[in-house]
Amino acid sequence: GTSPVPGHVVSAIETLRHRRDFLAAARGRRVSRPAFTLQARRREDAEAPGLVRVGYTCSRKVGNAVARNRAKRRLRALAREVLPEAARPGWDYVLVGRADVTATRPFDAMVRDLRSALAAIHEGRRK
Repeated sequence: GTSPVPGHVVSAIETLRHRRDFLAAARGRRVSRPAFTLQARRREDAEAPGLVRVGYTCSRKVGNAVARNRAKRRLRALAREVLPEAARPGWDYVLVGRADVTATRPFDAMVRDLRSALAAIHEGRRK
């Protein structure tokens, strides 16, 4: 894949761990797709220009602990697949799982969903 912005290289992908980062992403842009909602915001920090941070969340609506963990594993696999070439450095992303669909939607469809969601967020579209 090609980088969406020439000269922008994702040097590292880190996992979000702090509640404040999830809350900040939730206040940012949001795009919904069948299997997940993507929340994203541009970070203000300049100390890690090539860094992309990503978090995963699945509420109890997704199901019991087993179902939530399965959904999160799929979201992590999805992020590993797509973010290295499609994410923008300096951004935080949160993938929010959906009941039933996150665990069952075909993976290649989820890959397409995430690519289109990232494109929508970076074009400033809401859809």
